[in-house]
Amino acid sequence: MFVCKKNSRRSQIAEGFARTLGDGKIAVNSSGLESSSVDPKTVQVMSEIGIDISHQTSKPLDNFKAENYDAVISLCGCGVNLPEEWVIRNVFEDWQLDDPEGQGIETFRRVRDEVKERVVKLIELLSQT
Repeated sequence: MFVCKKNSRRSQIAEGFARTLGDGKIAVNSSGLESSSVDPKTVQVMSEIGIDISHQTSKPLDNFKAENYDAVISLCGCGVNLPEEWVIRNVFEDWQLDDPEGQGIETFRRVRDEVKERVVKLIELLSQT
C-alpha cells in the first residue's frame, strides 16, 4: 500500500511503477489520508515513459484494511498520521518525497524518477521475502 496525503501525485506514481515493474511479483494499491483526484501532470509524466495511469483513481485509506497488506509506504512524511495498524506491517517505510503540486513539469519528472528508484528497490526487497 502506497499512502500519501491526497493520493493524487506521489502515491499514484508509485502505484503505476509497482503495477508495471512488479507485475506478477506483488499486488499493489494506493490511497490517501483523504481522497481527491489524480493530478493531470502526474498522468502526463507517467505517459512520457510509457506507463498509463489514466485509469487510476484517488481512494481514501479508510476504504482498505491494514491486515490485507504486508508493506506500507508513506510518500509524504504522513506516516506519523497513520493509524497504528498501518505502521506495524511487516514493512513500513516513510519516503518523505517532495510534493510537486503547483510546480512545473520538471519537478514532476524529478519526483517521478525518485519514486521509480525507490519502487525498484522495494520490489527487490519484497521479492526476497
